[in-house]
Amino acid sequence: MTDRLPVILDVDTGIDDSLALLYACASPEIEILAVTCLAGNVEGRQVAENTLAVLELAGRLDIPVALGAEAPLVKPLQTTPETHGPRGVGYAALPAPARALEPIHAAELIAEAARRRPGEITLVTLGPMTNLALALQREPRLPRLLRGWTFMGGAFGVPGNTTPTTEWNLFVDPDAAKACLAAWGAALEGDPTIALPVGLGLDVTERARILPADVAALARRAGVAAADAAALEADVTRMLPAGTVASTPVVRFVVDALRFYFEFHARYDGFYGAFIHDPFVVAATLDPSLVQTQAQFVDVEAGPGLAHGMTVADRRGITGRRPNVAVAVEGDAATFLGRLVERIGGLAAAVTGT
Repeated sequence: MTDRLPVILDVDTGIDDSLALLYACASPEIEILAVTCLAGNVEGRQVAENTLAVLELAGRLDIPVALGAEAPLVKPLQTTPETHGPRGVGYAALPAPARALEPIHAAELIAEAARRRPGEITLVTLGPMTNLALALQREPRLPRLLRGWTFMGGAFGVPGNTTPTTEWNLFVDPDAAKACLAAWGAALEGDPTIALPVGLGLDVTERARILPADVAALARRAGVAAADAAALEADVTRMLPAGTVASTPVVRFVVDALRFYFEFHARYDGFYGAFIHDPFVVAATLDPSLVQTQAQFVDVEAGPGLAHGMTVADRRGITGRRPNVAVAVEGDAATFLGRLVERIGGLAAAVTGT
């Protein structure tokens, strides 16, 4: 047994997924067993290419990458190029990855890994839950076989970011989310000792805002010249890479990706910066003290109308149903952001050799 937490990351690699991958690669507490991909922010094949390229940027050619669902369970795929750019990584450009995907469907990889290491693996889903729903079809015992499941998704007590009621990941595939939460609920009825899934929705993840000053701090940690780092926050409407920022590959990627994300949030959310949902979820998986949770029964509205994809959380226990999610209700965003700056900045320095 290792002291590191064995994890499978399930991603639809857009900008904040990319930061989550870099954060995971920079974290000594994690053993990344594999990264599984699915359509969400962009099409599935583009997600897989982005994922391989980001891991290569981080120097992690050892991590297996598998592609799974290229469409939701029921509804047509809808992507979000206006948020993440046409290729999912904003203005960033990375070389084509040098290696191929694993010759296995992501859902099968998840199921096989859980069977092989029962009670050890934590699954972290950062996109729609389609791969997990398909894995449950292959292996219904997953709630018992996994050590835990943490997910980014939902808006439990706050407005949505895609419709008035709905967060993006749940909007893309509400049928998958409904199936996954129902599977854990049924398993908990039979065995209350199963760990509750930990859900980080917009209630907590939107407290983690990265701003130009944080990007400048990350650049300084990576060893770029002080003047070049300072330039990233001098003009709070551009954040262009120059000098040693441009020649430090990880920092250049972060700056170019986030500049697109910052422009999106400036248009729609009124601030030049970004919510970085996915890395916060990875950080909270590695250090649960970053969030406070409440056990709640949660279901998902998969039907049409304004509530399509809504996470319906029974905060008062009105239904009398057994809780099936540990919903994050508070989060220490400041500590998380400090770690993100330190870890990704340190990874950037290591990759560059500074």
